Order: sequence, then structure tokens, then C-alpha cells
Amino acid sequence: MGFLRHSRHLLIAMVCSLVGLQSFAQTIKTDLLIAGGGASGTTAAIQAARMGVQVTVVEQTPWLGGMLTAAGVTAIDGNHHMPGGLWGEFRQHLYDYYGGPQAVATGWVSNTLFEPSVANKIFKQMMAAEKNVQVLYDTRWESVKKVNDGWEMTVVQGKKRRTIQARLIIDATELGDVMAAAGAKYRIGMDARDEIGEAQAPEKANDIIQDLTYVVVLKDYGKGADKTIPKPAGYNPAEFDCCCDVSDPASFDSPKNNCFTMMQYGKLPNNKYMINWPKCGNDIYLNIIEKTPAEREAALKEAKLHTLRFLYYLQTVLGYKHLGIADDEYPTKDKLPFIPYHRESRRVVGQVTFTVNHVAKPYDQPDAFYRTGIAVGDYPIDHHHLKNTAAPQIDFVKIRVPSYNIPLGSLVPKGVSGLIVAEKSISVSNIVNGATRLQPVVLGIGQAAGALAAVSLKNQQQPEQVNIREVQAALLQSKAYLMPFMDVAVTDPQFAAIQRVGATGIMKGTGVPYRWANQTWFYPEQPMSQYELVSGLAGYYPALKTYLGGSGEMLTPKSFVEIMEVIKQPVTLAQLQASWGTLSPNSSWNENGTLPRRTLAVMLDHYLHPFEKQVDFNGNLKN
Repeated sequence: MGFLRHSRHLLIAMVCSLVGLQSFAQTIKTDLLIAGGGASGTTAAIQAARMGVQVTVVEQTPWLGGMLTAAGVTAIDGNHHMPGGLWGEFRQHLYDYYGGPQAVATGWVSNTLFEPSVANKIFKQMMAAEKNVQVLYDTRWESVKKVNDGWEMTVVQGKKRRTIQARLIIDATELGDVMAAAGAKYRIGMDARDEIGEAQAPEKANDIIQDLTYVVVLKDYGKGADKTIPKPAGYNPAEFDCCCDVSDPASFDSPKNNCFTMMQYGKLPNNKYMINWPKCGNDIYLNIIEKTPAEREAALKEAKLHTLRFLYYLQTVLGYKHLGIADDEYPTKDKLPFIPYHRESRRVVGQVTFTVNHVAKPYDQPDAFYRTGIAVGDYPIDHHHLKNTAAPQIDFVKIRVPSYNIPLGSLVPKGVSGLIVAEKSISVSNIVNGATRLQPVVLGIGQAAGALAAVSLKNQQQPEQVNIREVQAALLQSKAYLMPFMDVAVTDPQFAAIQRVGATGIMKGTGVPYRWANQTWFYPEQPMSQYELVSGLAGYYPALKTYLGGSGEMLTPKSFVEIMEVIKQPVTLAQLQASWGTLSPNSSWNENGTLPRRTLAVMLDHYLHPFEKQVDFNGNLKN
């Protein structure tokens, strides 16, 4: 028997050798398949796993984190005052590793900078803590198709081909490749003004996307070191002669040339430098979205070469010869990142399309997308088009907007069930992509995608059928922001109640376009008028639409009780007084005292539970 068993194994080995390892097939069955272990794929996996879902991640590189790690974009832009959810967890891990907030505030623009290899290790540690996840590194997807009620994807890892069967797929690829192959409709490039309804958009649509960048991480090898690289092919110093322009495009100041300041933009801990500079720097215009993998690889050689030309300029013309390519970051042959920084990709046609109108004036639109919010951002509309002379001359960064939240419907395609879209491929306009592409926002999008997948799978529903409030509740449980209220931190005892009430629209925030960190204020300690409350509640209680008892005077417990009587939600002063220690623990009872907005939010949440009223993807209340 032993000889026969040995002979059979030998025969199998010979057959495999003859037909090649390419034909070896292994089927993996999973609940959720995530294509891409980048920024959003990583957070999607962690969130879904924490909610009990079996997750398989397919990642083409050996790293996790995508643009934050594998692409080397290690200067975080935005959300410094809103460190919610997994973005907040990741940032805290950076603080713990480097020694606090000041240790990572090494640049002059971003508040959080770090070495890419450190971030990769942190993401891998966070992922390893979740027992429900398996990650297939160095694995590329080959094909995807719908099978019965799920999906089947063929992937290749080395020379091994595998089949993965999943109930649900999240496309977290850098360019939206999987959702395109799955048959989802999408847009590429700039939208037409009339089609998208944005006054700032060009009159006619085009396929122009933002410049991409092949980042390089440099290391200071010390005074006297000469790390000058060989002169790259096609080098022309005139191409970089304005690189020291550090003027702020969001201001009206005259240009200021300061080469030292320019270099400090991406200064990382441990004397390293992230080179990701738009003005006469290493941005390059390449639209490779619809190209094949082989065509992309060939095109990206020029992007790498362009970055090396800029490096040569820094070393020879500006004199930074002691700065050389870091030899302890990327295990690649050329020590450059695994992938480029793609600022723009395909954008799916989703259940809703999030436009600049919704960002600028969320409460004034026909649809209340803000009620369905699942991730927040505060960065301006920042587009990179300096390297494409054909791009329309639009001053994107001067489009004034407050901070914003992203609607859940932008992650859910129209016409394709069982698919969720993340990363930069969500359903937003080209203009809005300039803000939603930033790292903390994409981390939040991924976390929301994971929560959406978990709720869908748990309830055996398609993503387009879920209770949006259930997804939002899961995110709140994870300390993620639904509303971009910067003055109510996740550590605030009333954070969840204020977020829930804010997501109903009964109490609104005040949006402020502000420099490079736009704002929305809840003003928790300020009072609110009776009229404001009546107006906010009118959408939920029709009796208030014709009610004339809402004064401009500030709300008190007594006037709150009077309004509750009108909507037949009886709350007595005695009940309020009995619960006051819970409702407003830092104030004494006074039936005629002014109610702070914080206390009012808690009272509305406690007595009316308006967040429990379901909404559709447009934010309309369901009957």
C-alpha cells in the first residue's frame, strides 16, 4: 500500500509537471471577496471581519495600504480634526510607533507623515488581528463572472491559478478594473456641465483625468555623501525650473520661491523625504485606465523615468546630492514604490451621483444625500492638471466648499447586484473626485464598504436593498463619522447621539469653506430657537408644517414639551426633570433655562428616535 501511495503521488507530480503549474486549480470559498488590498480594501476587510464576515483579499503587491504604502503617498491630507473609525486607529498606531503627534508632524503641509514600510507593517498587524481574513499577496485577478447568486473570480499567484467563489465582491482596485469587468457602467474624465448639473464643469465632457505621480522616497545619507544617480535618458533641466514655487494656490498671494521649503513638504520621520511634487516636479500626465496590464506597465516606465529626472535635478541643480533613493523602504529592484499614485480612476454610475452641489450646499438640494452619509472629508477640491496642456483651465481649488459626507448610494452600482465599489471609483463627479480621493476619505470609504457588505450578507440582501441606518449604526459603533461635525469628537460622550440626530437633518451643521481644512460646525454648546426645531421636525411630523407656535426665542425644557405635545409625543416636565442627570449631566435642572444644542440632540435621540426612521439612497424618508 505504501508503494502504491508513493507511486500515485509520483504520478500526480509528473502530470502537474507536464501540464505546468498554471493549470493547477484550487477553489477558495468565501463570503466576501475584496479585489485590492489598498487603502479602502484594507479597511473594508477589517471592518467586515469585525462584523463576523469571512473575507478573502486579493492584492497584487506584497504590501497592504495601497496609495499610503505601496504608492508612497505618506503625507496625509485632510481629516486631521476628524480622526474617526479605522483612520483614527491607524493614526494612533503611528503616534504610538513614532512617539506622538509632534513626531509625525515633520512636513509643512500635512500633520501626519510616516515611512511607507512602517505603515505597511501597521496595516498588516491590524489585519492579522482579525481571524476572519485571509490575504493573497502578490496575486493578480484574471477574470470575474457572475455565478448563480454569487461571483467567481480567477486569480493567479506566481504560476498558480486559483478560483475564488464569493457571495459578494468589493472592487477596491486602483482603477476600478473589477467593476468594469463585472459589467457596471462608469464614467472616465470630466463631466459635461449640463449632464452633471455643475456650473463649474466644462461645457463638453472629455476623457481628461488628473496627473499621476510615481513617488520616490529619499533618504539623507549624511553630509559629504554623494548619491547622485546616473543622468536619466531625456533629462531636460528646464522642465523643472519652477519647482521651487511654493505659493499657495488657494490664496491670492504672489508666487514665492523657496527650494528648502519645497523639499520640506514631504519630509518624513528619520530623515527621509517623500517626493510627490506637482509644480514642475514629478507629476506626469498618463491616462492608462483603459489599457491592458502590459500596456500600463510599458507606459509607467515613462512615469518612473520622469521621477528619476526630477531626482537628478534635485541632486545636481539644487545640490541635494546627499539625498538618495532610500535603500530600506521598498524591496523592489529599483527601490521605487510598487505602484504609482493614481489620483483618478473609473467612476461607477451608482445609485446616486455625488456632485459639487451636494458638497457646497448639502441642505439645499432636492435630495438629502447627507442623511445617508458614511464617510467624511474636509479637503478642498484639489485637481492636478499642470502637466496636460489640453486640460480646461478651471481653478478647482477655489471652488469654495465646506467639509462634507459621502452618501452610501455612491458605493452601490446601478444595474449590477452583489457588487460594492470603493477606493476612488465611487459614484462622484469628476470635480468632487478632487476631494474624495484623499487618503483618510478613501480609508473611510473602505470601512463603509466593509460595513455595507457585512449588513448585506447578514441579512441575505443585495447591497441596494439594505437598511441604510443599519450600515450607519455599525459605523457609529466603530467610532466613524457620519456627519462632518469637527467640534464633536469621537471621544465626546454624546458623539453618537449628535451624529444620529445630525444624520436626520432635524439639527443641521454650519458649513464653512476654510483654507485647506474646510469645516462644518455643530456648535454643541450654543442654543437653538424654537423655530429651528419646528422647521427641522416638520419633515418627520406633518402637524408642524402648519404650526405657528415656533417662536424665535431660544428653546427651554418647557417649550420643548409644548412642541412635543403638538406632534403627539407627550413628554412631561416631570419626566425631563427625572432624566436630567442622563440627558444633560453637566447642567442643573431649570424648566425655563436655555437648552444647549448638545442637550437637545440627546433629548431628540432619547425621546423621538428619529434615526430609526429609514431613508432611501436619496435620503428621502421611507413610509
